[in-house]
Amino acid sequence: MADLNLQEIRDTLISVAHEAGRMILSANPTDIATGTKLNSADIVTETDKAVEALVSSRLSKAYPSFAFVGEETYKPGMQVTDAPTFIVDPIDGTTNFVHNLPEACISLGLAVGRRPAVGVVYNPYQDKLYSAVRGQGAYVTIGANWGLEGGKGRVSKLPLSRNPPPLNGLDTCLVAAEWGSSRDGVNYEVKTSVFKKLCASKETGGAMVHSIRSMGSAALNLCAVAAGQLDAYWEGGCWAWDVCAGWAILAEAGGIMVDGNPGDWDPKIDGRKYLAVRGAPSGQKEIVEEFWEVIGDGRMEYES
Repeated sequence: MADLNLQEIRDTLISVAHEAGRMILSANPTDIATGTKLNSADIVTETDKAVEALVSSRLSKAYPSFAFVGEETYKPGMQVTDAPTFIVDPIDGTTNFVHNLPEACISLGLAVGRRPAVGVVYNPYQDKLYSAVRGQGAYVTIGANWGLEGGKGRVSKLPLSRNPPPLNGLDTCLVAAEWGSSRDGVNYEVKTSVFKKLCASKETGGAMVHSIRSMGSAALNLCAVAAGQLDAYWEGGCWAWDVCAGWAILAEAGGIMVDGNPGDWDPKIDGRKYLAVRGAPSGQKEIVEEFWEVIGDGRMEYES
């Protein structure tokens, strides 16, 4: 880690993200070829593939010794190792992209020692860029390409609140969760059961959260938790490329990531089950434990 210039890597990732963002904006989802992977809800487009090819080309040229794991070039059995590894999702939120819903992003992460070290998440539709370097804080920059602040964009440190409030229980929380593309089996049953318990009234044994939000992008969900706009995000079934960049941003904003199944406070980057909690002066541990109680005996099971 000591011999890696993480700031330089972050700047490179930002440049690549902006270039990829222009490619995404130039695409017309109604005119591009669209296919599916697992089922009709697991969508891939030619733009996903083109963006990943661009990113892979740029990063392999700049850092030829680094490993690369991307969603569209992933092969079963590939593992994230301790070596410096770019972990990339060319379009996180492909379903939103296909439907012209402007909540999609490019997610570019660097893991070192199987830990997120640098993260860049860019939503080109809103010209909103989140970034973080381990030990150097997390930031969001809005409108740089639109010319705000002389082209530098409006930069804010994360979390957005200078004095984040304590976490006082799930009944005060706005929680993010996603349905995922698998809509049957044990994992689906666990998810729907937890969703019901999160929303149900206290009188019926529920947690009575303020509400559940589904942004359709793991990276954007994590960035919203980092910003303090969401209090927690529970996920099962996504991959390392969905969370690496956002995890780096979350951690630098004072948030924590634990396992989406109860009991593991130190999840693997490719464990596919996650619970993110925003930064707060108190209450993080208690929110995690309360959430795990909602899950109860249920367990999500995903192959890495």
